[in-house]
Amino acid sequence: MNKEEKVKLVKDLKYQLADYKSIYLTDIAGLDSVQTSKLRKECFNSNVKLSVVKNTFLERAMSDSESDFGELKDLLKGNTTIMLSDVGNSPAKVIKKFRKDGDKPILKGAFVDEAIYIGDEHIEALFKLKSKEEVIGEIISILQSPAKNIISALKSSSGKIAGLVKTLSDKPSEEAKAEEAEAEDEKNNAEEQTSEDESKDESE
Repeated sequence: MNKEEKVKLVKDLKYQLADYKSIYLTDIAGLDSVQTSKLRKECFNSNVKLSVVKNTFLERAMSDSESDFGELKDLLKGNTTIMLSDVGNSPAKVIKKFRKDGDKPILKGAFVDEAIYIGDEHIEALFKLKSKEEVIGEIISILQSPAKNIISALKSSSGKIAGLVKTLSDKPSEEAKAEEAEAEDEKNNAEEQTSEDESKDESE
């Protein structure tokens, strides 16, 4: 491989690191051709890109990248196979499923949504990891829930609320009617008193 080919390979790796949200560094040393073919098929079915890379090329690509891969560069020793995905836990699911029949692939480290995981002991946590979209969806669901409950409660008690509003709105008019009736009674009483006084004067 000449210099131009090496430069191109490093550049391609750099673009891949930028294009995928999830980057897993794994060790698949010891898998035979049949097992490797099966792993590639599992990755393909899960929309995971599998590539065996040279450590020196991947280290250069990481160094040239805008992302900070930190300690992951220290893991570039021995066999390194990268698993790339847009979904954070997809490679972990592939690894767990494939390891039902063996102990490979081994997780060396992972870079998921700018978070760094070092060591195979993190495979379970990565397996259960939720994407940002899933987390945001759950938050929105939680925020919407009280609003839905309030709206539902308002709808279910709309008759009561409407009745209360009507009662309050009718109250002033009822009071006004009562005052009118009282005024009318006073007027009638005054007229009756005046009529009695006039009759008394006439009789005298």
